[in-house]
Amino acid sequence: MLRWLLGFILLLAVITGATFWVAGRGAPPQITIEKPDRVVGQTGNVDVLVEAPGARLTSLIVTLEQNGHTTPLFALGGQSATVTQVDRDHVRISRPVGKQAVPELQQGTARISVTATRPTFLNLRTLSSAATKDFRVQLDPPRVAVVSTHHYINHGGAEMVVYRATPPDVASGVRVGDIEYPGFPASGAGVGGADPSLKVAFFGLLYDQDVTTRVMAFARDEAGNQATASFIDNAFEKPFKKSNIELDDKFLGRVVPEIIEHTPELKMPVPTGDMMPGFLRLNGELRRQNADQIAAFAAKTSPSMLWKEPFFQLGNSKVEASFADHRTYRYKGQEVDQQVHLGFDLAVTARVPVVAANDGIVMNASWLGIYGNCVVIDHGMGVQSLYGHLTSFDVKVGDKVTRGQTIGRSGATGLAGGDHLHFTMLVGGRMVNPVEWWDPHWVQDRVARKLAEAGGGSR
Repeated sequence: MLRWLLGFILLLAVITGATFWVAGRGAPPQITIEKPDRVVGQTGNVDVLVEAPGARLTSLIVTLEQNGHTTPLFALGGQSATVTQVDRDHVRISRPVGKQAVPELQQGTARISVTATRPTFLNLRTLSSAATKDFRVQLDPPRVAVVSTHHYINHGGAEMVVYRATPPDVASGVRVGDIEYPGFPASGAGVGGADPSLKVAFFGLLYDQDVTTRVMAFARDEAGNQATASFIDNAFEKPFKKSNIELDDKFLGRVVPEIIEHTPELKMPVPTGDMMPGFLRLNGELRRQNADQIAAFAAKTSPSMLWKEPFFQLGNSKVEASFADHRTYRYKGQEVDQQVHLGFDLAVTARVPVVAANDGIVMNASWLGIYGNCVVIDHGMGVQSLYGHLTSFDVKVGDKVTRGQTIGRSGATGLAGGDHLHFTMLVGGRMVNPVEWWDPHWVQDRVARKLAEAGGGSR
């Protein structure tokens, strides 16, 4: 009996010791300093993610170290910050860390230091860990200065500016309202030689922006520091037409099923009866989706200006609809929809050859929603042209084309009431009035003159 009792006591001691040994062990908190990334300026944030069982911490301290000086940023029960429990075991600490929030911040290198401590099971002891992250403080803003002169823009139209941004690797371009158009190295337009700070930017004042919308050249560094310069001499209001489009069952029965069959991503059954709900979805939802698809081509534009001459209008064509024509759609005497037509409808005869408006590279040669069979050509530096409703193609994606080269035949594919070419110009993926690009005087004054004055010679 005594032997049994001694054995039980020994076993209990072993179990108790093992329990205390396990309770005192475990992993320390895991610290991830998510922000800042590389650079902080006048503004910036520090984001720290800490992992611990149950997100229980006895201590969490975040500091900023620079030039031998330590600035407290956060401590449990101390300095304030946004504390978010992400899930059961993760907590995130966020607070501003730029010059505006930490006035003692100086230009140069700095370091974020984090220490975290958590209790073990049964609170027998604590486990601690630490992490650091170095970053650069950039407080001096970049510079931007406009080089070209005489900048005039029409409502719905486009313009070009030559400017200098320093340092040359900062993001720069033109901001029109809340829309940014990137600048490109001017060497791509034959200007400036090896000067990397000289840039060229094409931009537009869109039909749905106010004519008084602010237009600024900008330069913005990685830290968010920014410089701007105004340069527009005048912006001119342009009247846009209004028209009524009468819909009938014959038109709806032809275009609605065809577009749906070519657009499986809509996940929309082909209607067998009333076509109007399908038409409204195509004329609205699909139109917006197509605009996004077209805008995405701008990201693939060439950094070089691929054209020299004015753009080519389809020969001997009759203008059936103009740019920014506000259309009211009517069916059986009732208004059913309103949309804005952002291009020119050009008609000659059925299936006439459609030619490239200028030199460039084919970005699209396939069905594109309401535009049916559609070609998009990149002319470089964000300038592109679109050709819709074609019946056939003579080019494929990646082909280099020259001004006047046949790219397809006109047709009535997509939302087309009859055989014609829907043509528009794009700047930064957004549709602008093609009339200007067809005009040799506009091209000479708004583009060639500025490049020549900037040192590129005549184009």
